[in-house]
Amino acid sequence: MTMNTDEARRRAEALFKKEQQSREAQQVMAEYQAELQATREKTERLRALRLARDATNEKKSSNGTVRPRPIGRRVKGMPTSATGALLARA
Repeated sequence: MTMNTDEARRRAEALFKKEQQSREAQQVMAEYQAELQATREKTERLRALRLARDATNEKKSSNGTVRPRPIGRRVKGMPTSATGALLARA
């Protein structure tokens, strides 16, 4: 009889642990989805602001052309191409 109660208790604890992990996983997923949605909304808002700013700058431009924004940061003293890298080593 002791064996049956010990076995039942072990099974009940294992089931409880699985249910608890499932609840925690659902909570973590909900938090992840909320953060993802917030990031998408922020990106959309910033993109709209950037497009509005670029449109305003284009109107203010005297010749109607706007310099394209640089894609990445340029580090002072570092070559920007493979050829420049080879020349810098020489």
